[in-house]
Amino acid sequence: MTRDSLRIDPAVTGGGEVLPGAPTLLLVHGFLDDATVWDGFVEALDGAVATARLDLPGSGTRASAPVDTEKLSLALFADEIVSVIDDIEGPVVVVGQSMGTQVAELAAAARPERVTGLVLLTPVPLGGTRLPEEAVEPFRTLGGNAEAQRAVRTQLSPALDNEALDALGRSGLLVAPPVAARYVDLWNGGVDVAPEESAYPGPVLIVRGDSDGFVTEELVTGVIAPRFPGVRVATVSGGGHWLHVEHPLVLVHEALGFLRNLNADDAASDWRSGFSEQSENTFAEGFAEHVVLEAGVLTRPITGRALVASTLATASAIYESLEFTAEASRGTTTYLQWKATAFGGVELSGVTVLEKNADGAVVRAAIHHRPLGAALHFSATIRDRLTGIVPPDHFYAGEPLPAPGA
Repeated sequence: MTRDSLRIDPAVTGGGEVLPGAPTLLLVHGFLDDATVWDGFVEALDGAVATARLDLPGSGTRASAPVDTEKLSLALFADEIVSVIDDIEGPVVVVGQSMGTQVAELAAAARPERVTGLVLLTPVPLGGTRLPEEAVEPFRTLGGNAEAQRAVRTQLSPALDNEALDALGRSGLLVAPPVAARYVDLWNGGVDVAPEESAYPGPVLIVRGDSDGFVTEELVTGVIAPRFPGVRVATVSGGGHWLHVEHPLVLVHEALGFLRNLNADDAASDWRSGFSEQSENTFAEGFAEHVVLEAGVLTRPITGRALVASTLATASAIYESLEFTAEASRGTTTYLQWKATAFGGVELSGVTVLEKNADGAVVRAAIHHRPLGAALHFSATIRDRLTGIVPPDHFYAGEPLPAPGA
């Protein structure tokens, strides 16, 4: 790979709203395409996040370079993506399309500590499509055949207009016939053994079009999505195989929503760590300066990073056990369901709601406890332990109430 084949578009290249703290999107193109296939998507992002993209061997700026087709492999392509990940400062979300999703998954699995999310756009299975020879042979002959390439793209992406088809055709014709044939063998054969569960453990977004006859709903829901424990599937109405060309604004909406939810996931992780470590510092790291804490055990909210962190660290020490049993996110809000014991085995349960700002810091936390008797007992206990730190009128007055079963 040469640096000429890598293109970086920083955030704030346009006039749009920047998504603070967002990872860099590393874009991996598919069969018969090159890095220019992402032009419309990057333009639609309008500088909201930084992007990086490159031409895979035998395509785009690398089409004229000598290629040993026998050495081309998904693993080789993934190694190139990994080298780009290593050169990017900060977190990365890898976005792959079609064959590029196989490469993207392999690269993300190789650098899980750097890749905070994976977006699979009109994906093919990591283990390959495994089409029979009579079905795959027409794809092998697409190299250098402008008319056949246009026909395939039109069939799989009916919404592509002539301008888009012409642009895709120019990229496709750069790929030499032997390289194109080798690429077909790669995406059809996939990796030798695709694990039942992906080696990439992070959050995953899958996006497909309902007019894509190649990547069907059955393929996504029955084969691809089940391999990822933290996956969300989105379907674009009227979308085909080249969604990033047909519907770039829709894809931007899905991608930015995914990135905002990554911030939500980070906030939830910090929250769980705070309770696990019973640490003021761990709680405080995830809070905005003027964070507000509301709770069923409070008579009024507590405001400010230091006081809220002290209150939560004290509360965490009261629990004898605490388990987070379910989690969901919508936009910048995360919901955590939990159950706990305290006071010699008294059971409590509830839901915590975390609201984040654009930077992913918690600006409001609301904790709902039940049952009432245990919640009141909890309130009085925190009040006594925070004497001199938080005014007692934030808690229920009187002596601690007997907990249920005490």
